[in-house]
Formats: sequence, C-alpha cells, structure tokens
Amino acid sequence: MTDEASEIGGTDEGLEALHGAVVVGVIPEQSPRVVKEAARYAALMDAPLLVVHVDVTRFVTYEDPDGYVHSAPIDLNIASGDDDLRAITAQVSAALDGDPAEWSIRQLVGDPALAIKHFADKIDARLLVIGTRKRGLGESIREFFTGSVAARLAHRQHRPILVVPLGEPVSDDEDLWPEQQ
Repeated sequence: MTDEASEIGGTDEGLEALHGAVVVGVIPEQSPRVVKEAARYAALMDAPLLVVHVDVTRFVTYEDPDGYVHSAPIDLNIASGDDDLRAITAQVSAALDGDPAEWSIRQLVGDPALAIKHFADKIDARLLVIGTRKRGLGESIREFFTGSVAARLAHRQHRPILVVPLGEPVSDDEDLWPEQQ
C-alpha cells in the first residue's frame, strides 16, 4: 500500500482543462453550501470548478508511468464507491441547479487529504474548498482517529484552503461536543 492516492482508473489526459481549478472535496449528504461557495470562488477566479470525492474503501496499488492508477478495495466485501459517486453527482447537480458554473467531477481513492493534495498538485489547483464535519460524538471520535482533512491539508501543501462551516454556528458558551445520551 502506498501513501499516495489518486484517481480511480484515471490518466493524466485531459488535465490541461482543469489547470488552476478550484477543487472542492465533497462527501455524500454534505451541505450544499460547500459546493455553492466553491462555485462562487471559481466564478470570482474565472477558474474551472472540480468536485472530488475520495473513496476511502479503496487504496492505490500502483500507478503506471502514463498516470493510469490501479486500485484495490480494502475489504473484498465492500462495494466500490460508485454509489457514492452517483449520489454526489446528483447532489452537486441539485445544489448548482440554475447556477451558470460549469463543473466536472472526479473520484479519487485512498486517504482524503493525501488524495486531494496529490490531485491538486497535478492540476496546479488555485484553491481547495473543504466543509467542516457535523457535530456529534461519532464525528469527534472519527476525527480523533483520522484527523481533520482541512488541518492535514493546511500542513501538507501550499495552496489556500477555504473551510466552509456546516450548519449553524455554535455560540461561544455552548459545548462543541455535547454528551449524547
């Protein structure tokens, strides 16, 4: 297994059109606010909008010299991220319905922060857009073990990162991670 992560079955062909894109990391059932903010910044920067989803159930086995990525599932009983990619495509289409922004979507594999960093390097992305996690005990435990994608990107690459808060902000005196009973 490698620390690098990349596109499922992708090659470097066609990446010229994505040069300087605004890259937005999207997960299923994420707030449409993240994609809308990314589209707004892409329009302000006159840059392409690239939506990426990282399939964490797969890892890169090796990459050919021409850029074609071979991947394998972590668990043979886990279906690939095809369903997630279809859901995200529908989700982004609905979020940007009526918006003149032109966008494309790619599915990457492996560790989310490394996959996004690696692909952003390939296309020389101008901006990375990431949403925050939902509040809750389960999410805080997951973040404890996997870390914040936004924080890891901030320490592992040089591009600006826009972190879009999800939901309503928490007041200063409210507990960020209330105990769930």
